[in-house]
Amino acid sequence: MSELLKTAVIGDSASVSGFSALGLSVFCETEADKISVLINKLASSGFGVIYITEPAAALAVDTIKKYRSRRLPSIVLIPAVGGNTGEGMRGLHETVEKAVGSDILK
Repeated sequence: MSELLKTAVIGDSASVSGFSALGLSVFCETEADKISVLINKLASSGFGVIYITEPAAALAVDTIKKYRSRRLPSIVLIPAVGGNTGEGMRGLHETVEKAVGSDILK
């Protein structure tokens, strides 16, 4: 039997608050040092997936890079209400292509 992975969402309140209705752990954070500490804490607490808004991810680039080569947690950039660069969608397309062999989101 597979164990369900805990899932977190990090970002500004307007972008992430609705995710709590889906049963995800929501963390409203916009300060760079606190985001990095939070990612490390979630990773060591057994979170398997961490969704993070693009603006929040831009504040914790080095911390996120540290986890890119690890199996878990999977850190996935998502669009925010504002201030998006398109990096979240590019990353999502790359992840899907790796998983299924082609980009089915096109």
